Amino acid sequence: MDARALEGKVALVTGGSRGIGRAIAHRLGRDGATVAVAYARDETAAKEVVERIREDDGRAFALREELGRHGDAARLWAAFDAHAEEYAPGGGVDIIVNNAGIGRSSDLASLTESEFDEVFAVNVRAPFFIVQQGLPRLRDGGRIINISSGVSRIAMPEIMAYGATKGALDNFTLNLAKELGPRGITANSVAPGIIDTDVNAGWLRADPRAAAQAASLAALGRVGQPEDVAGIVAFLASDDARWVTGRVIDATGGSGL
Repeated sequence: MDARALEGKVALVTGGSRGIGRAIAHRLGRDGATVAVAYARDETAAKEVVERIREDDGRAFALREELGRHGDAARLWAAFDAHAEEYAPGGGVDIIVNNAGIGRSSDLASLTESEFDEVFAVNVRAPFFIVQQGLPRLRDGGRIINISSGVSRIAMPEIMAYGATKGALDNFTLNLAKELGPRGITANSVAPGIIDTDVNAGWLRADPRAAAQAASLAALGRVGQPEDVAGIVAFLASDDARWVTGRVIDATGGSGL
């Protein structure tokens, strides 16, 4: 890939203030895209992402919207449109990365209806309507990249509802690829395994035995880093991936082989 492979493109990254989303935003910005960093609550973290992209001679702006509530997609796109004249001439977008999500859920015996509704609202409903309402803005030849999870193919009953949302997201990806293919728009899922982020810090970084166990699950023998996922997303966002669509790209380092 060229160093500035995404020059002139505009990207929206949800959950872009931390973890995998932060790494994706940084990478897309470094590759030349103007990045809309969407976040839920942590304004300071979002501003840090924007500033880092700008320090690397990129263009970025932050959008605040907490997903999982009715009308969230409309509010997010309204915020995007408000910045469009300055940052995204013509109001269009080329890359939509649905990264925001609730990362865990209770087991079958403990899961409540409210928790079930919440995890599906954030992980499935929000991406669905972000894409639906983004289509008038998404340019022909664009990219939709949904951040899924390795648990969509690896049984983990203790987080069954979370896994179900990622299975739904993968099916959404498949149908988007068929629906939008005539416009040259690709849709793909990226499915990470265990990634060393702040969300996992409590159990992963605090206990060397837990870290070693997590590393042993991957064929490549280590715990994944956010940049590992961001590199795959950058490829899928680029013209080099123009002939890849409707796929779930495994980003687990070979876990569960």
